Amino acid sequence: MELGIYTFAERTPDPATGHLVSPAQRLRDLMEEIELAEQVGLDVFGLGEHHRQDYVVSAPAIVLAAAAERTKTIRLTSAVTVLSSDDPIRVFQNFATVDLLSNGRAEIMAGRGSFIESFPLFGYDLNDYDTLFAEKLDLLLKIRDEENVTWSGRLRPALHNQAVYPRPVQNPLPVWIAVGGTPQSVVRAGTLGLPLALAIIGGEPERFAPLVALYHEAGRRAGHAPSRLKVGINTHAYVAPDSQQAADEFFPPYAHVMSKIGRERGWGPTTREHFDALRSPRGALAVGSPQEVIDKILFQHEIFNHDRYLAQFSVGTMPHAQIMRSIELFGTEVAPVVRKEVASRQAHPR
Repeated sequence: MELGIYTFAERTPDPATGHLVSPAQRLRDLMEEIELAEQVGLDVFGLGEHHRQDYVVSAPAIVLAAAAERTKTIRLTSAVTVLSSDDPIRVFQNFATVDLLSNGRAEIMAGRGSFIESFPLFGYDLNDYDTLFAEKLDLLLKIRDEENVTWSGRLRPALHNQAVYPRPVQNPLPVWIAVGGTPQSVVRAGTLGLPLALAIIGGEPERFAPLVALYHEAGRRAGHAPSRLKVGINTHAYVAPDSQQAADEFFPPYAHVMSKIGRERGWGPTTREHFDALRSPRGALAVGSPQEVIDKILFQHEIFNHDRYLAQFSVGTMPHAQIMRSIELFGTEVAPVVRKEVASRQAHPR
């Protein structure tokens, strides 16, 4: 199993001190986090795209290009690219450039976007939310597969034998479909034979098992080999030397951000009781000691048999030193045990 980290590069006041780092400092910290993730042997680092004051990465490809020059082995992906409000040609060109700079380590994780600020910002109608994604994904895959592109759709001007450059090192450039729980999106990914990145940020992971089964069934019906139908699980996570420390450090910024989003979307506030329930063995949060996080990842692997796991450590602002320590523990204590156990399961299936 591939193991990695993703972040939205949040920039909010520290709930304990009120301190707010500058955007420049947050990006410098982010570069150190990516470098450390590689140093401790992690496989993937992902960056989300947001267009809000509380996040500093609106253009993941630019930041990943900077990371490409400071790393050698770790894969660099968006998490996610809001494809619906972007232009597929520019998305492909940007990530092809990252792929060239990184010598074949770039990936695109494409999604419809759970935040909608980018739609009015770039002049798109939210009434076209689903159609925009379907059309633009179709064009992105066309560009990926063909150097000279002829394509037409309803919401974007047509292309007539138009060449798109540069071409990446990887052929094809990996494109994952990011899904938060919509069955239609899962079916789309399976039908197209694209790897699925499933975000589980609440509830019990078992509830998402039917979606993974639906994905594999859609892929089978479309004639794709099982080996092509890869699944990634993304969750909120945090590792500290012991369970209590992990919970006490992670809860304040997590509750601050989730409660704020809840006010925007009509959810109730995040309480410590709710948080502790999510940390329980069958909950969605992988927050705890190294052994607790190992157990949580392996429990989810029993459910999904997935190929990749990405942890979002910083849901809200935490001191940079704490995030670095969590990355170190994840890479040096959690990852080796998880990899060994998963390899054993694959060698000796039950």
